Amino acid sequence: MDSVLILGAGLMQGPAIRSAKELGYKVYVVDADEKAVCAKEADVFQKIDLKAKEEIAEYAKNIASLKAVFTAGTDFSASVSYVSGELGLTSHSFEAACNASNKILMRGCFSKAGVPSPKFLKVSKDDVSKDIKVPFDFPFVVKPCDNMGGRGCRMVRSEEEYLPALEDGVNNSRSGTAIVEEYMDGPEYSIDALVYNGTFTVTGFAVRHIKYPPYFIEVGHTMPAVLSQKEHDELISVFALGAKALGLTSGAAKADIKYTKNGPMIGEIAGRLSGGYMSGWTFPYSSDLNLTKQGLLIASGKAPEELIARRVPVTFNPGAQCKDAEKPYELFEIPCTKTSAERAWISIPGTVDEVNLPSKKEFVEDFLPRATVSLGGKVDFPRNNVQKCGNVITRAQNRDDAVNAADTTVSDIFIRLKANDPATEKFLAGSSEKDEESFPPSAFSVSETDFEKISGIIGQDESFVSALPECLKSPEYKKLTDWNYLTVETALKKVDEILPKHKSCDKKDFFRAFLRGSVQLAVYFMDSLEK
Repeated sequence: MDSVLILGAGLMQGPAIRSAKELGYKVYVVDADEKAVCAKEADVFQKIDLKAKEEIAEYAKNIASLKAVFTAGTDFSASVSYVSGELGLTSHSFEAACNASNKILMRGCFSKAGVPSPKFLKVSKDDVSKDIKVPFDFPFVVKPCDNMGGRGCRMVRSEEEYLPALEDGVNNSRSGTAIVEEYMDGPEYSIDALVYNGTFTVTGFAVRHIKYPPYFIEVGHTMPAVLSQKEHDELISVFALGAKALGLTSGAAKADIKYTKNGPMIGEIAGRLSGGYMSGWTFPYSSDLNLTKQGLLIASGKAPEELIARRVPVTFNPGAQCKDAEKPYELFEIPCTKTSAERAWISIPGTVDEVNLPSKKEFVEDFLPRATVSLGGKVDFPRNNVQKCGNVITRAQNRDDAVNAADTTVSDIFIRLKANDPATEKFLAGSSEKDEESFPPSAFSVSETDFEKISGIIGQDESFVSALPECLKSPEYKKLTDWNYLTVETALKKVDEILPKHKSCDKKDFFRAFLRGSVQLAVYFMDSLEK
């Protein structure tokens, strides 16, 4: 029986394990965590750190009839290429995978090939204490050179934020190295592709929804992205130029790319399929193509026949910045006939006392809470993409149906927090660290002048909707939404549903809590009054 080796046993590697079994392979899986969520799905599991490429290679040499080494949604595409190279299996070269794993090597490749990407400065752990002058205006960005999930990545808007951001960046880097780079302004997209036999086929083109500076929190993505044909072709063309510059020849590629005022600019390209529920969830839902299977076929040295049969040509048009560039591959794309929307749900800081999850709605495919969302668990407002509380994924023929189902499902989730918790009290007070000005944000931002107009008492068991002050009923405030897609009015209705019976309270104190933290903090405030 032929075998494949999958690196990683986390949730993001689940589609690879299952797809390999569907293709008839015996599936070997390695991971440092023997309790990883998909470890039990392996036919054979071996505890090995994914950084230990030599150890993985020695293990792989003893696997009978091994046809492919594969990963998705991890930082370890270089380990995949190293092991594949040692065994003579199909993959990107180890050099190319390293170029796609280390942002400093990556930027060097882009610069040499004339591929648009931000100017940058390398900073090592030993350099952090030095007075390093940055040749960019505020805001600029600090990120570790070799990590994912937004860990250690943040915008720097002032001198006060610079040194803490550097420390965070190098501390989240496996090599102790960060980069400081220009900030790119413009809509951001994630694009997956498979490189095969001189062709480059886009297998997922999503718009990313990024919020909450100084951090870059992806609160969701929508597949496919809606944009002009010109922008679409330019973004794909520049992505392909970047993949060629890195040396990617056989396997997956994934880009985070923005469309700036000067055209496309690449944030980064990885030599693997994306995480973030894109390659394993939203693209298959919107296209009806199992992308992971096609990637596994390429890694196994086989033709991805369904990919080839279904792809359509893309015009090479890299835009004015790369107008003289030669076409790097033959360009194609798999069309999406449906829409799939992924949305994250977010909590304010505190300790979980109760979790109310909604019943499954029409168009909802997956509801994926994280392990922290359990009684006694600690939750926080996210500073990176692994601190969110969970994700909802939808699919529909109509785009509005998919988006609305995702948004309303998130808005129906409620995490009740334990009363009188120091972390929640700090959030209620509006405290921010000096290097995190205005973070975490308030759920609803209102002017101090309007807030000071609030006075009076909310009576015992009085409806909170009926207590909404006149100064908050303007069209300006009616259109505001919190981080879980609730308006002021719908959030107050939810508080009424949760607290039909309650003590009387000072109206200004209640609305201070409500405007700061929406439903969660309003209920926390009333619970704390009771206790």
